Amino acid sequence: MPEAGAWPAVGCSCVRSKMVEEESVRVVHCGGSELNFRRAVFSADSKYVFCVSGDFVKVYSTATEECVHILQGHRDLVSGIQLNPSNHLQLYSCSFDGTIKLWDYLDGILIKTFLVGHKLHALFTLTRAEDSVFVTINKEEPDVFQLVLVKLPKSPSQEIEAKELSFVLDYINQSPKCIAFGREGEYVAAVRDFYLSVYFFKKKTISRYSLSSSKNKKHAKNNFTCVACHPKEDCIASGHMDGKIRLWRNFDDDRKYTYTCLHWHHDMVMDLAFSVTGASLLSGGRECVLVEWRDSVEKNKEFLPRLGATIEHISVSPAGDLLCTSHSDNKIMVIHRNLDTSAVIQGLVKDRSILTGLMIDPRTKALVLNGKPGHLQFYSLQSDKQLYNLDIVQQEYINDSGLIQIELTKAAFGSFGNWLATVEQREEKESELELQMKLWKYNKKIQGFVLNTKISMPHDDHITALCFCNAERSETPTLVTAGKDGHFKVWILTDDSDIYKKAVGWTCDFVGSYHKYQATDCCFSEDGSLLAVSFEEIVTIWDSETWELKCTFCQRAGKIRHLCFGRLTCSKYLLGATENGILCCWNLLSCALEWSAKLNVRVMEPDPHSENVVAVSRSSGGSDLFVFKPSEPRPLYIQKNISREEVQWGVFVPRDVPDSFTSEAYQWLNRSQFYFLTKSQSLLTFSTKSPEEKLTPTSKQLLAEESLPTTPFYFILGKHRQQQDKKLNETLENELVQLPLTENIPAINELLHTPAHVLPSASFLCSMFINSLLLSAETKSAEEIPNDVNMEEEKESDDSDEENNFTEHVQTTNNADLEEDIVYQLSKSEEKELRKFRKVDYSWIAAL
Repeated sequence: MPEAGAWPAVGCSCVRSKMVEEESVRVVHCGGSELNFRRAVFSADSKYVFCVSGDFVKVYSTATEECVHILQGHRDLVSGIQLNPSNHLQLYSCSFDGTIKLWDYLDGILIKTFLVGHKLHALFTLTRAEDSVFVTINKEEPDVFQLVLVKLPKSPSQEIEAKELSFVLDYINQSPKCIAFGREGEYVAAVRDFYLSVYFFKKKTISRYSLSSSKNKKHAKNNFTCVACHPKEDCIASGHMDGKIRLWRNFDDDRKYTYTCLHWHHDMVMDLAFSVTGASLLSGGRECVLVEWRDSVEKNKEFLPRLGATIEHISVSPAGDLLCTSHSDNKIMVIHRNLDTSAVIQGLVKDRSILTGLMIDPRTKALVLNGKPGHLQFYSLQSDKQLYNLDIVQQEYINDSGLIQIELTKAAFGSFGNWLATVEQREEKESELELQMKLWKYNKKIQGFVLNTKISMPHDDHITALCFCNAERSETPTLVTAGKDGHFKVWILTDDSDIYKKAVGWTCDFVGSYHKYQATDCCFSEDGSLLAVSFEEIVTIWDSETWELKCTFCQRAGKIRHLCFGRLTCSKYLLGATENGILCCWNLLSCALEWSAKLNVRVMEPDPHSENVVAVSRSSGGSDLFVFKPSEPRPLYIQKNISREEVQWGVFVPRDVPDSFTSEAYQWLNRSQFYFLTKSQSLLTFSTKSPEEKLTPTSKQLLAEESLPTTPFYFILGKHRQQQDKKLNETLENELVQLPLTENIPAINELLHTPAHVLPSASFLCSMFINSLLLSAETKSAEEIPNDVNMEEEKESDDSDEENNFTEHVQTTNNADLEEDIVYQLSKSEEKELRKFRKVDYSWIAAL
């Protein structure tokens, strides 16, 4: 074998010089961050809910579930959020980067940054503590945390140092669930291990209470897990590992303190929260059930069951009308006070391991991967929100750590999204392997996948790979599976029904092998004429028409981990990455090795719309990305340290509209966008836009629109005539006047998307706004008609009401979006009224 070249030393200088030309392209988090890392926080009016999401804070509408703002500015994980007690339109956030930031969440504007200098783990605010916040910091010793008071100095500058810290409490847990303030800030309670500590601010004394597991006859775990304080009474509720809830009273006296127990949870209590009035206590845990204890009495309890995943956090809105739960499957549920679910905000589900890899649904362009146990999740990359779950295993999941579950291990789309193949397995012992392959057919009526064929034990050992033949010329859908049993099998769609041919199913058409070696990977060429199957260190090429073995490649460079055919002009090349860190490229026409390079490839993905191939390798500094064409070994682009973690999966997503990067270094991103998933399941991509800029215009306008009253001005802004008379629509369908879209009118953009204190004068906006409502000259407006004609029409309009139904022909336009929008019909009298308004002097408004 020829000596392999080392890629990192090739072409680095030229790529670095090109990167300077377009520095706006960078690696950004595009989703997948945990929404359940900390408790969610409601706005004062319950219209919005805030949650931390990696380095960002996301603002969601409780009515529409849409993300209306992404507050970005922290350089590390956000660890706490709280409303500003002195201004409920502002939000505090703290981060591991040692800063506290103050936001205007309605406009998504950063107001101030306070530099504390310590790694901040939690944030608390009190109404009585003006210009101060409480934070949890880490002492020099590991796993030792303190609660301190931080004085936030007043200054006109945007960045202020806040170094004045006052010690409050020691030996606490870093989780904010283990700290709670009671009686409007008269005391603070903190739990850790078997200890409850209460600090009284006025007396400046500390009371400590302990629960030792050795005193319990059953040796149950009494460890504290969470704490909550009654808002009006001297009562502290604590949750424990054994599932019990203890209510502490008279804790201001070390001798007279008492506690009572509430017990329903069979596992640890994950979080507790009192209602605003304190009349009820809410608890949640691994049972996926929200429990409401009325009047803190064990008999008076209500349940909201089947919430889908472990409840990790519980929050109550300041108004008391809503509450929300954060779940282990990266989900936030907004719930009404009567325990009815109002909204569900579902992020990327973090599975234990992504065995299926990353796929793209050809129909919805959604990212598809493992979700809840036994499910495939369809995840929208545009809105950073889950679309739906597909239950593959179709069995009830039992939450038991000792139980061996059925795992979804492989999945693949075929025939332009018409078919989906999945593989599930359960292995209690090495000799007891249960395999099942399912083929799902897309049903247009239900807009989802329906099970078509179920195959038990398609192979005698684990299935290592499966792929569809997605060539356009392919008449019969074909699927290939490769297994450790030394075989690859070809499955085709056949008709096994009666004369009506309405029932079709999948059956095995061919079984291939090569000297009893284990099959490690398989893939079809772009035109579907060839099938490549790797058997450990050997690559075999098969004719897909006759399933005849054409040739073999044996370089003895190690077991083949990934196989990939070239695309378009590079379709004559086959790429193979080995476990020994060698990347090989074979020429299918000459049946010889074209080139090889030393590269420890973990991810190799071809772009479906170009010749480019992306390879991600593991290095000492993180993960490195290489973009190249199979026709030459010289990389087109190199990006070192795209992630400090190991990149495990990657996928290309075709763009709806091609991008236009002028720099040669970034032209590989023009037709498709590359997404990759790290070991901690953070989803990243290369982008020029920030997460805030990716928000849809509709979600951005929710902040301005949903608070507007139903007035004539409300109808002018685009909410007009949602229900029109059917007969009028039929008769006037071809004679409608098209008004311009409100989002394209500068006057309305000025009014809605600019803070009021920086708007220009009212006289300036009025004239602009009235002019924007008038029809353009191309629609043959009444301004082009002579005055004498106008006078006659005005006279006739007074005598007849039928003129009000008169409309003009629709103006032809090249914008297809305008044809789909609702149009407004203007009568002649309305047009004349608008022309009168245009001539009116509005200078008097400036004096108001």
